[in-house]
Parts: sequence; C-alpha cells; structure tokens
Amino acid sequence: MSVIIGLTGQTGAGKTTVSGLFAEAGAFVINCDALTRNIVDEDELTDREIKRGFPDFFTEGRFDRVKAAAALFSDGELLKRYNAAIFPHITRLIDGVIREAEESGRGYIMLDAPTLFEAGMDKRCDKIISCTAPEELRIKRIMLRDGITEERARARISAQHTEDFFRSHSDFVIENGGDEGALRAEAKKVIGELGMRNSEFGI
Repeated sequence: MSVIIGLTGQTGAGKTTVSGLFAEAGAFVINCDALTRNIVDEDELTDREIKRGFPDFFTEGRFDRVKAAAALFSDGELLKRYNAAIFPHITRLIDGVIREAEESGRGYIMLDAPTLFEAGMDKRCDKIISCTAPEELRIKRIMLRDGITEERARARISAQHTEDFFRSHSDFVIENGGDEGALRAEAKKVIGELGMRNSEFGI
C-alpha cells in the first residue's frame, strides 16, 4: 500500500523546491498545478465549462492565466465559484494518476497541491506537509517568479489560508527562510520520520 503525502502551504514558500527534494528521496511527485493547466488547455469538456462560466478569463479563445489570476485573487467569491467548477475535474484526474502510481508499486506518492484543502484532497492523504516562509520573503519570490506587482502578490497571499491554519492542519511543517542548506536539513528530517531511505540524503 502506497503512502500518500500531501504537500501544500503558503504561496512563495518553496513547495516546488521541497517536492524536488522528496523526488530525490524516491517519492513519485504529482504536480497538481501542472495537471490543472492541462485540464484547462486540453480537456474539451472542462474548456467549454470554464468558457461558459468565466468568459472574461479568455483572450482570443485561449485561457488567459494572467487575466484570470488578477480577477480571482482580487475577488474571494469569484475564486470560490471558479474552484467549485474546476476542482471536480482536478480530483478526478489526480485520482487516476494515484491509481496508476499505486499499481506500478510506488511506495510514496506526493501531491504537490497549493489548494490541497480547498479541493478536499487532504482526505486522500496519509500525511500532510505544509511549507511556510516569512511574508516579505514570499512577496519578493512571488513578484520575481510571476512577474507581478507587490500589490498583486499581496492579494494572492490574502486569498490563501493563514500560516496558523496550515500549521494546525498538517503533520509536518517545513520552514523556508531562504537558506538552501537549512531547507534540505528540514526536508531530510521529515523524510526520515516518514521512513523513506535514500543515499542522496545519507539516510
């Protein structure tokens, strides 16, 4: 039986780096953001549903991520409505990938999912890890990563759960203060507590 690990946390806290460290340790990582992009871009049924429900998110017939993000992270009710429309498709696809990984004998499966709780996928997990980082550091990372203004970066942070929420709903918390060595050490500790073994980490 595979162990399913949920990886979530604050935007800009370094989830992608952490998931990469777990992949090095042998986990099969499912990038839920990438699956979401594939659903909107390639699934005809979902594409029609999103176009019908959120026509302002499209430019010349293509889903415009910049336009959608600007609208969603400034309107909480719109974000809830969009999530309600897209999450059933995401969870269906993730469940299929999990089944394939389990059937192939993967011992550890990690869901790298920023909206793990919102989508209800936390109920699918045996253990949950949340990443946190100081707010000002996260703002700088988001601005650099996505090429957006400080105002929009703060709006994205405001649209998420608080750090206290993530801490109280997780089995492990990995703090990312910007020091790569410290981050690897924290990841190594959690990897060891989960019973994973990999020579990359000397455990």
